Amino acid sequence: MNTKSKLEKRQKIRYRIRKKIAGTAQKPRLAVFRSNSDIYVQLIDDENGVTLAAASSRDKDIAAQKITKVEKSKLVGQVIARKAKDLNITTIVFDRGGNLYHGRVQSVAEGAREGGLQF
Repeated sequence: MNTKSKLEKRQKIRYRIRKKIAGTAQKPRLAVFRSNSDIYVQLIDDENGVTLAAASSRDKDIAAQKITKVEKSKLVGQVIARKAKDLNITTIVFDRGGNLYHGRVQSVAEGAREGGLQF
């Protein structure tokens, strides 16, 4: 019988992903955290342990809109792409944070691609 909880399984997936990918100053990691109500993204330079930029669905301009969570996620992706362009970053490494590449996580990736990021 499998006694591991859903969170423990997701944590193992996160560790497996993080073994393979890491961000640099020129090619940072786009880390996605998805809660039940909101979504948060960060551009992280793992070599120096620094967050270069961040965006979330709780930002005032995004939270004020009355749209679905998937549409908000797409806006978050576009906002982080805009912030990355301000930092002269064009390529990133995508870290889905143990979540499936589906729904809101996929929507963030699509929004970032539309904003001009390549990964």
